[in-house]
Parts: sequence; C-alpha cells; structure tokens
Amino acid sequence: VQLVESGGGLVQLGGSLRLSCAASVGVFSFNTMSWHRQAPGEQRELVASITGGGNTNYADSVKGRFTISADNAQNTVYLQMSSLKPEDSGRYFCHSDRLLFNSTSGPRWAVDYWGEGTLVTVFS
Repeated sequence: VQLVESGGGLVQLGGSLRLSCAASVGVFSFNTMSWHRQAPGEQRELVASITGGGNTNYADSVKGRFTISADNAQNTVYLQMSSLKPEDSGRYFCHSDRLLFNSTSGPRWAVDYWGEGTLVTVFS
C-alpha cells in the first residue's frame, strides 16, 4: 500500500491549492485519513482529518480556510486550501491509520501508513 500526495507548489499569499492523496490500492473503507504538515525545524502537526463516516476535524489555524474530503471511488483524499498564508508553508503529509483494501488474497487491513509528502510554499 502506498499513499501518494500531489498538488503542492508555490503560491502567493491569499491563493489556493488543492492537495490530493491517492492510495495505490482499491480501498473498501477506512477509519481515519488525515493531512499533517511540517515546517522546517518544526514538529509535524495535524491539519485536518476525515473519518470513514465523513466526520471532519480541523486545526484551529486552518478552520474556515481548508476543507478535507474523500472520494471513495477514486481512492483519494483531498485537502482544499484557500486564503493561504506564509505560515501554511511546509511539507504536507497524508496519513491513514487503518484502511481495508483489496489485495490479491482478498480484503486486508493496512495499518499506519504515511505518504512522502508534497511541499507547499506560500510567499507574500
């Protein structure tokens, strides 16, 4: 199982980006998918999460500006980011705590997977 992030880049203050996290396997269901970010010299922090039931949670710093969503048919989780600020810069990582996927030997659980991240840089 791989989680592959994309959509990062260089954006001006106030701009928008949409990040994608695609699973390399067919996913039947998941417990919680989340986005985290890490700025240079800082600890990784939770930005947003979504449960398999569609419940979402956001860090206070991004509430009202970021939206997390899941497209189960595409095995992809998105993070729509708007009104971006320089302090939103960092590497954004996708995480799955537990997902049920379609393996060659039938449905299996994959636990605690991270993607390699995509870099977001917001300049003023």
